[in-house]
Amino acid sequence: MLRPKIPTNPTPTGTVMPLPVEPTAVVQHTPAPAPVPSVPVSSRPVVQLTPGALIALVGGGTAVVLVVGAVLVSLLLAVAVTAASVAVCAVVLRSMLNGQHKHR
Repeated sequence: MLRPKIPTNPTPTGTVMPLPVEPTAVVQHTPAPAPVPSVPVSSRPVVQLTPGALIALVGGGTAVVLVVGAVLVSLLLAVAVTAASVAVCAVVLRSMLNGQHKHR
């Protein structure tokens, strides 16, 4: 029921048939000289920010910084609470063990 189906590949015959090579004619074309532009044209795209897009960009950046900051602060708080609880457990265990040694 759950057996994998292995595809059957044709067995190789051992003889290799070379592909026929057709010669191609080599024709050299001389490219036409490119016209010289009077004003240098930049190949980079021009990005123009409107005031609305600039405000949206600043707002988005601020939101990202606030969210990342809140996550980092909450992680730091979780580590601090964990460390404090481990320290309290260590003090309680130490006092319990010292109390047992004094009663003997």
